[in-house]
Amino acid sequence: MEVVEHVEQLPRFMQQCCARISPGGLQFVATINRTLLSLIVAKWGAEYVLRWLPRGTHAWRKFVRPEEVAALLRAGGLTPVHATGVIVNPFNKRFSLTASLQVNYMMVSRRDA
Repeated sequence: MEVVEHVEQLPRFMQQCCARISPGGLQFVATINRTLLSLIVAKWGAEYVLRWLPRGTHAWRKFVRPEEVAALLRAGGLTPVHATGVIVNPFNKRFSLTASLQVNYMMVSRRDA
C-alpha cells in the first residue's frame, strides 16, 4: 500500500513481489496515478496546502499509471482482476471508493491456480 511510487527499481521490485504469490493467491497494489489531477491533489494539495505530508514526500514523475501497474503484474505472471479509485475527504480525512482512477487507486491481481 502506497509504496510503489517511492521505489527506485520498480520493475525489479514488482517482479520480486509477484514471485512471492502462490497459485490462487492475490496481490494488492495501492498507489497514485501520474496525471495532472494527481499532481494538484496528491502532491501539491497533500504536501503544500493541507500539509498532511512533509514537502518532497512524493516525486510526481514516479507516480505509476494503472496500465503500467497492470503490465508489471502481467510480466510477473499475475492477472489483474479489478481496480478501484480511492478518494479522501479533506474535511474529515475519511476514505471512500470511486470509479475514477485519476488520483489514488488500488488494483488486485491473482496468480492462476
